[in-house]
Amino acid sequence: MSAPLAAPLDAPVAARPLPARTFWRRALRHRSFVVGGVLSLLVLASALSSLVWTPWSPYEIDIAAKLKPPSAAHWLGTDSFGRDIVSLLLAGARSTILVGIIAVSIGLTFGVCLGLIASARRGWTEEIIMRFSDFTFAFPAVLSAIMLAAVVGPGMVTSIVAIGIFQIPTLTRLTRGSANAIWAREFVLAARVAGKGSFRITIEHVLPNILSILIVQATIQFALAILAEAALSYLGLGTQPPQPSWGRMLNDAQTLLFQSPMLAVYPGAAIAIAVLGLNLLGDGLRDLLDPRLARER
Repeated sequence: MSAPLAAPLDAPVAARPLPARTFWRRALRHRSFVVGGVLSLLVLASALSSLVWTPWSPYEIDIAAKLKPPSAAHWLGTDSFGRDIVSLLLAGARSTILVGIIAVSIGLTFGVCLGLIASARRGWTEEIIMRFSDFTFAFPAVLSAIMLAAVVGPGMVTSIVAIGIFQIPTLTRLTRGSANAIWAREFVLAARVAGKGSFRITIEHVLPNILSILIVQATIQFALAILAEAALSYLGLGTQPPQPSWGRMLNDAQTLLFQSPMLAVYPGAAIAIAVLGLNLLGDGLRDLLDPRLARER
């Protein structure tokens, strides 16, 4: 009997994904993934519902109804301008998620591309990219937002750009480190012997094998983006009135802490739920997508 033929060297080798049924069966038994997924879906559902429905208009001011306690008409009461708190929280979720998604997308796009280029090219290219990342680390999101606000003025775009720039060096370093480990593997050496170029190896072999790491990191960076957006809005550098924002709600409530402390509790709880949900979701995805942890479970 003849021996079975070996796989050709130019056959693409990538991380073998878990079957969908196996993945979801394990996912539903993972507490962090389930709790994080539920909390994240709750925040996402709140943001999506605000596109079509809110109990009251989040832009409607009614001074006669300011600082009303919770009632059948206003479930969580009203703020100092008579606006419905529930409506502000729903609309604020939309602003927060929008800023987070775009900022993380900017960080992923540039960070992953730069990290893959640094890992594939090495030499002076890698050195320049990594020194650029070190330079970018010197400008946190708040400092970048202050500089941008001085030039173009505060606003949602300013916060998106500032948070996105701050995400790039972290994702660049993560991508480069993970890709370097893949470049040292035997199947990549076999692909190079087969005549594949650096670009093709990066797309067919390196990127698929680090994709799970990037997905997990993206959820963590999303949580950090939500915190950064709330901080910038609180400082007046992010989302501007009359557009609702959780950070802006905290800013408005700081002068009424003794008179109406719940005005600060509601947006603070919303931020905590969103960040906790994304962190738990990322922790669960790390356990589910890591092959070593998958075999242990």
